[in-house]
Amino acid sequence: MSGEHHPEWVIDPETPSVARMHDYYLGGKDNFAADRKAADQVVAAMPNVLEFTRANRRLLSRAVTMMANRGVRQFIDIGSGLPTRENVHEVAQRAAPDARVVYVDNDPIVLVHARALLADNPLTAVVQADLREPESILEHPEVRARIDFARPVGLLLLAILHFVPDDDRPAEIVAKLRGPLVPGSFLAISHGHRGEVGRGVENQVRSAYGRTGAGDIIPRGIDEVTKLFEGTELIGPGVVQVADWRADAEPFEPDMSRPGFLAGVGEVV
Repeated sequence: MSGEHHPEWVIDPETPSVARMHDYYLGGKDNFAADRKAADQVVAAMPNVLEFTRANRRLLSRAVTMMANRGVRQFIDIGSGLPTRENVHEVAQRAAPDARVVYVDNDPIVLVHARALLADNPLTAVVQADLREPESILEHPEVRARIDFARPVGLLLLAILHFVPDDDRPAEIVAKLRGPLVPGSFLAISHGHRGEVGRGVENQVRSAYGRTGAGDIIPRGIDEVTKLFEGTELIGPGVVQVADWRADAEPFEPDMSRPGFLAGVGEVV
């Protein structure tokens, strides 16, 4: 999901898309010249964006595997982005072949690609919905058909909440999504963090993403990201730089000087 709001649900190759920029960072081919231009602007300002974007993908694999190994058999991936290697259903169904997965995104090109990829997988679904309207996700017929909220769920919000401005109350959105989850469920979040980059670098990055239609990108600090896990018990090291998260790691003080993604996984208690 890109955080973008497209009332007409059309694919616009002239306007950069967060999902397609992300695809470009990962070495994919499902992007247009406008996406590459905006992404190159980000890379020029912050070269390690490639490193932490790929680390975010590895986080997905580690977190989903951990959840499946702890008995979770249903997953909701909000802001799923374009299909690539190690998608949630591939990771989950490798560990548990009966795992069910619902992908949620509002970028039309994501919906087209994901539905084509998953056409022959009855345990998966792709839902068109907006993170900022959590009720529309929880009440969607496809979600209700595949997710039994009386059983544990793995909820993933990876690299998406930094597109939600403070005025839209991201913590309240997360709380509403977490609300129906029973104990034994898990919440995984990764979120942009500015580190100690200069204002010029930050402005370059925000300018590039501002052209996407997703609105501003809002990096947040570790205290703000940690608050998103209220109602859960943090697993392993707590909230750390995305490349450092491991389920079996001991808590430690993360290096907050590096820009990138902060990440954590919490268990609903």
